[in-house]
Amino acid sequence: MDNFNHLKNEIIEISSQITNLLEATEVATGLSEKNFDAWKKTCLNIRKQLPDEIMRVAAVGPIKSGKSTFVNALFHGDYLKRGAGVVTSIVTRIRKGATLSAVLFLKSWDEVNQEIEQALAFFPSLRTGAGNETFDIRRTPDREHLTAALQSLRSDQLITQGTRNVNSVILSSYLKGYDRVKSIVSSDGAKQVYTGERFFEHREFSGDEVPAVYVKDVQLEINSGIIENNIEIADCQGSDSSNPLHLVMIQDYLLLANMLVYVISSRTGLRQADIRFLSMIQKMGIMDNIMFVINCDFSEHETLGGMKQLVDRIRDEISIFKPDPELFVFSSLFNLFTVQEATGSLSDKDQRRYQQWIAEKDLIGFSNRETERFNEVFQQKVTSERYSLLLRNHLERLRLISKGVQQWVQLNQEIMEGDGESAGRMLKDIRKNQEKMNRIKSMVGSTLDGCIHHTRGELRKDIDAFFENRSGEVVPPVVDFINQYQVDFHRYEGVLDSKGFTETLHAIYQEFKQDLDHVMAEKINPAIIGFIKREERKIMSIFDSVAQPFDGMVADALAGYGKTLGRYDIQMEQNAVEETEKPDMESIKRLSGLQIPTVFAVMRYSVRVKTEAVLWFGFYKMLNVFKKILKRPVREKEDDVYQALKDGIRRMKRETEQSILFHFKNYRENIKFQYLFTLIESTASHYAEMLFNRFQAYNTDLVELTQLIDEKRIDKERVFAILKDTETASLEVHKRIKKVNESVTEISERV
Repeated sequence: MDNFNHLKNEIIEISSQITNLLEATEVATGLSEKNFDAWKKTCLNIRKQLPDEIMRVAAVGPIKSGKSTFVNALFHGDYLKRGAGVVTSIVTRIRKGATLSAVLFLKSWDEVNQEIEQALAFFPSLRTGAGNETFDIRRTPDREHLTAALQSLRSDQLITQGTRNVNSVILSSYLKGYDRVKSIVSSDGAKQVYTGERFFEHREFSGDEVPAVYVKDVQLEINSGIIENNIEIADCQGSDSSNPLHLVMIQDYLLLANMLVYVISSRTGLRQADIRFLSMIQKMGIMDNIMFVINCDFSEHETLGGMKQLVDRIRDEISIFKPDPELFVFSSLFNLFTVQEATGSLSDKDQRRYQQWIAEKDLIGFSNRETERFNEVFQQKVTSERYSLLLRNHLERLRLISKGVQQWVQLNQEIMEGDGESAGRMLKDIRKNQEKMNRIKSMVGSTLDGCIHHTRGELRKDIDAFFENRSGEVVPPVVDFINQYQVDFHRYEGVLDSKGFTETLHAIYQEFKQDLDHVMAEKINPAIIGFIKREERKIMSIFDSVAQPFDGMVADALAGYGKTLGRYDIQMEQNAVEETEKPDMESIKRLSGLQIPTVFAVMRYSVRVKTEAVLWFGFYKMLNVFKKILKRPVREKEDDVYQALKDGIRRMKRETEQSILFHFKNYRENIKFQYLFTLIESTASHYAEMLFNRFQAYNTDLVELTQLIDEKRIDKERVFAILKDTETASLEVHKRIKKVNESVTEISERV
């Protein structure tokens, strides 16, 4: 087990140990649960939070940049299919595990049929003849009809903007893969598990676009490499994939990621696809925690000097988006070959290539030094963040609770050992301080309640302004794109002659939809995500400024309480942190079960195209008949077609705009009420908890125990024995916390 998991489990055990101690004390003394309720809640939250503390790292970059090779090198083996290119349409998540394991989560039959229906919308002629209103791939006639219909499509219908038409590929892949997966896909979703020697079979499934179309998610566990437990590496598909929905999949994962590693190929340098993708990351507001890796191809560089010139140029280009970027230059493939050569798993072909590279002493030496530097920085980033932010904060909370238990014991001992007069004075003095603390708690609660109302109003204005139809940041650009979209009718003359009016209109819509999807994925979605991130920071800033003045009030109250206890020779243990610990936004979201609504939501617009346009075409035909009867000039047939097409396109644009506006409105309200407003309340709750945690140890009921003794419900001598046992147990817990804290400090300093 790695260090982090060992220490994490220690902290979870300590929190359980404290909870058991508190419950045992309650049972033994007959105390009500209210005394220790806050402490037990803190321990419970720690146990809930720690198991889910996962550091997510996304490996991103264009197709063929070497992302899969980079990830393989991190895990010291050829586990992911290299060179998958366009077919890599799935975000593959990899973690350290005890054994090799691959889990492929498959789509349900409903999800499969729904995706086929969406693709069929672009090929209306493929729908006719199957005999059913809706398509179901499980029905043999439906599959046979669709297979024949796809084969009848011309090459120009299978190509969109110079690449394979995404929807035809989806339909073809579903048909070709059906026999292979029909026995494992189910109505409620299923999964395929490959372990041990069968592990590598997952590459044949997920790395081939035919069966991969049935896959929803891939999770691997690998038992080698430099990656520790609780770190997840995601191999994301190419940012320049022809399918804009692939880009949206990356965006959804980037919202979860704590760190990005952007991979650039030294063969190509920074391409237009990189510029677009980095612009998107910048708009999303997630450029802060990013590292760049230039993946060297030794075969492309004759000298180290030539490669360094390329690196300098790439660095300058990246600096436009990220000043002083953290940049590393090494060959992931050479690193992978080195591991495989050492384990005897390098193929003969790769062995010959490896031996050629070994001769390049300068390049190899430079790559090895950069690899070592990357590993050090990478480990420092993921380890220092996890140890200092996650473990240390939880340890400090547990330390305060253990000392609070000791102080509770001491106070009760002092009260019971003293005479009635001195005990009365002590209780009176303590109650004064507790009343002051309760007033502060009341003020904090009232202030945070007011802050919730104020912040909701602030964000409501921001959200409505951002999504406003005329002056907002996302709707006007989309509407402008729709209205200004131009169609070159000459490009569709062949389709019109061979397939007729309806197919031509759908071919136009297909290309229009593809262009609009790219705009949505590359510009609009990143802008929305960036806006949400800004609003999250605004929430934290507002509550931070509101909570800050209470730090001084809490400190004064604790100082006064300390003086009171000092008069009775009791030393008060205070928080080592002078200011209230700020809640972490990601932790708040995780504990509250909140996630930013997927950007897929704004891509789900649909348009009615066919019926209205065909009616217009029929109208123009009938108009010509009447004109003949009235002996007025007759419009040429070609004019009828093009006029109907223009009217159909006009209608198509209007329908698209209405659908987009409808979906933006729904998404706006979803962001408002289901996410940001809920996040405001969760943030207020966490700030209150953080502030109250600073004096919860000094605000317990000190009267109940003496009342139980006075009422003869518990023997005084027995109470002393229980208190002594509780004190001894809390001291042992405190020693354990100190030992774990020393281990955390030692490991943090070592990395």
